[in-house]
Amino acid sequence: MKLSTGIAALLLTIAAPASSQDHATLYRGGPIVTMDGDTPQTVEAVVTRDGRIAFVGTENAARKAAGKDAAVRDLKGATLLPGFIDAHSHFTVATMSAGGLDLRDKAHGAITDIPGVQAVIRRHVARSPAKPGGWTIVWQFDQEVLAEKRYITRAELDAVAPDRPLVVLHVSLHGAVANSAALKAAGIDEATPVPPGGMMLRDDGDKLNGVLLEKAMFLLLAKMPQPTAEHTEGFAALDTAQNRYFAEGYTHAQDGATQPPDIAFLTSAPARERLRIDLALLPFSTGLDALLANPDLQFGVYQGHMKLQGIKFVLDGSVQGRTGFFTRDYQRGSPEGHHPWHGEPILSEVDFIAQAKKVHGRGWQLFVHANGDAAIDMAIRGFDALGITAADSRRPVVIHSQFQRRDQLPAYARIGVGPAYFSNHSWYWGDVHRTNFPAEVVDFISPLRSARAAGLTPSNHSDYSVTPLDTRFMLWTSMARVSPTGVVSGPSERIDAYAALQALTTGPAWQIFEEDRKGRIKPGLLADFVILDKNPLTTPVDDIKAIKVLETIKEGRSVWLQPTGADQP
Repeated sequence: MKLSTGIAALLLTIAAPASSQDHATLYRGGPIVTMDGDTPQTVEAVVTRDGRIAFVGTENAARKAAGKDAAVRDLKGATLLPGFIDAHSHFTVATMSAGGLDLRDKAHGAITDIPGVQAVIRRHVARSPAKPGGWTIVWQFDQEVLAEKRYITRAELDAVAPDRPLVVLHVSLHGAVANSAALKAAGIDEATPVPPGGMMLRDDGDKLNGVLLEKAMFLLLAKMPQPTAEHTEGFAALDTAQNRYFAEGYTHAQDGATQPPDIAFLTSAPARERLRIDLALLPFSTGLDALLANPDLQFGVYQGHMKLQGIKFVLDGSVQGRTGFFTRDYQRGSPEGHHPWHGEPILSEVDFIAQAKKVHGRGWQLFVHANGDAAIDMAIRGFDALGITAADSRRPVVIHSQFQRRDQLPAYARIGVGPAYFSNHSWYWGDVHRTNFPAEVVDFISPLRSARAAGLTPSNHSDYSVTPLDTRFMLWTSMARVSPTGVVSGPSERIDAYAALQALTTGPAWQIFEEDRKGRIKPGLLADFVILDKNPLTTPVDDIKAIKVLETIKEGRSVWLQPTGADQP
């Protein structure tokens, strides 16, 4: 499909590259939504200079501020917004998944059962000859969309790939299924003890069936190939990953559970030199002792475009995988078929508090994964044990905070928690959650409206690759909160377009202590912008997800343009 006349004109009427730093650039000719304040504000023009915003206001005043040699960017009716800020995703997954098999890829057609999964894997294996010692990775397995409603097994994977290590990663990233070759390569056998906080499922003959959940999955991940600073493939994957984020309008990305090999790669000088997107790393708490012993690590300080933001703790699993920790039981029981079952913590409360105390004592920020209400209780008790209050402005972030109870909101406000919500769940698993919990529980998932009413500063995220890296879809799910069957999860928690945009801009900026650096169009802040073909503030809710990203600009430099003739990025 060809670009519309307006969009084509936008791409053809750039008076000078946005990357020019010798002169000012003036943006005009379309809605400019500043996101500066609690209500929508638009201006006629913006002037940037040396990677920063120099002026915001009327076009006449902007032309005077820009000077006669300024490059003029005519938006031709398109909408300029601050660059989107990723509140939580897994950037390293984007670097790892480039050569794998994505089961959500529409090119495969509908996959409705396990034989269908096997067929897609078989075709992929036939097209991808195994390298010596090479692994085949399959992404986005979700048993809930299959007729069998169960995990694929080791035996079923052996039937399609007996001679190479093959791993099928669960969509939640909290579980994996390994074939026999992968189990052998990882040193996992019948005698391997199940780590605390993990599950190793077995078949009817009490043999390992290849399904490894939560901490048991780490036994496998530790043996899978990792990028290094010496591998050119790693640099190519790095470029692919940041371009994927730029295509969605992100100028800031997060790696939400950074492992030691990834820290070594991403903090290396060659990797940092290639980064154009701002990237915040959250080292995983399992490597905490080594991090504490390294005196050279600096948190909260950019090295080029990369910084170590804080430490990530995981208190429970995923709700769609039935490993989230609740105060009530799952109606469908545990992944192993046990009843009653309300989940269990991945990390004990005693260990969490002891480790969090060390992090807090260093002045490092705390990021805590908690999905179920019992896990959220653990997080609250942990913060209270450390004496954290909102007045301290330590801003601990509870990632997901999905099945929060209403009575937990005042505790968040008292402590100063930044909830990083996940509205996409209402679409992808809203119907699944109703098979486990009452409607009143599911209807309070990611309570963005109630959180704002309680005085909190929430954000919204995709948790990529758990759900696609699609910013306009995230806006839509926070506004519509509807499932594929048409069920609305909590109509009273729907938010308007401006609040939805705040959860992608000012909210995440505040949560990472960058509210005076990004997230708004205001003099002195970074010239980080996204240009959309339509204004979300005036677009009907049902059309929000069809809005296109036309261009992404990082510190005054154009880093992504919609390809000519493309429908979508």
